[in-house]
Amino acid sequence: MTSETLRPPPPPSGRAATAPAPTPRRRRRHPWRRALSRDWQLYSLAVLPLLFFLVFRYLPMIGNVIAFRRFSPGGSVFGEYWVGLRYFRLFLADPTFWQVFTNTLVLGTLTLLFCFPLPIVLALLLNEVRTRRLKRLVQSVSYLPHFLSIVIVAAMVMQLLSMDGSVNQLVRGLGGDGVPFLQQPGWFRAIYVSSEVWQTVGWGTILYLAALTTIDENLYEAARIDGASRWRQTWHVTLPGIRPTMVTLLILNIGTFMAVGFEKILLLYNPLTYPTADVISTYLFRLGFESSNFSYAAAIGLFEAVIGLILVLGANTISRRTVGTSLW
Repeated sequence: MTSETLRPPPPPSGRAATAPAPTPRRRRRHPWRRALSRDWQLYSLAVLPLLFFLVFRYLPMIGNVIAFRRFSPGGSVFGEYWVGLRYFRLFLADPTFWQVFTNTLVLGTLTLLFCFPLPIVLALLLNEVRTRRLKRLVQSVSYLPHFLSIVIVAAMVMQLLSMDGSVNQLVRGLGGDGVPFLQQPGWFRAIYVSSEVWQTVGWGTILYLAALTTIDENLYEAARIDGASRWRQTWHVTLPGIRPTMVTLLILNIGTFMAVGFEKILLLYNPLTYPTADVISTYLFRLGFESSNFSYAAAIGLFEAVIGLILVLGANTISRRTVGTSLW
């Protein structure tokens, strides 16, 4: 065999010489398919929660169509015939609805003003407690009301504030006359908000205490070197450290602003306290199950849901533009 036979053939001349050799095209796989095939066991754990939300959260939304259709019990599930915005015009012109709407706004505002900042204050105070046993005792005592049923909490409130209850016995012992707290509209808002604070504030500190553990201790050390007091450290280190948690919970609380505690109000109120106690959720309950006016109640419920969605979107947008923290 000569050297000429081993010599590679000369490259083709002209334009074809500069063209690269064609390479086989590899099929691209989507990243989500690759992740699904790799971690399918983990993704399978989300099947049941997704089914739960689909069956109990999203499929019932189809029933909102009866807000635009005439529904009669025993008839078609989706109503008998189309009525358009008739029910929306009815409740917007109803003075009773606006009274209920005002009560919802007032109770929601009071609940947000007291039940949102107090867990932050309690978490900051517990963070300053150095005695471990005392800290655990305070946490246990403050957490306990959360595990009580709303029925039990309402029964306790009714027993304490009845004419023969402990509060009226104390009032009589101080020389005053007994007060029918649960029959006077002026007392209902104070009773509801105070019971809500007692039941939820301790449990609300858990997330803030967890957020406090993520703050770098070097920041406190640097603040102490600069001569910052405990109050300055709290204001410039602690609060900015838990700000994402605060903003997230604030947006979630604003989202449930219109859905004031239905169960507790239903157990505590009575026709005498309707002027201040009746909220949208209890009003819908009476319309739907006592008056069987389901289409009218569905229209009000849809209106309430739209307002809640607007509040969540607005709070999230304002938080993202002002604070730089948001849910999405």
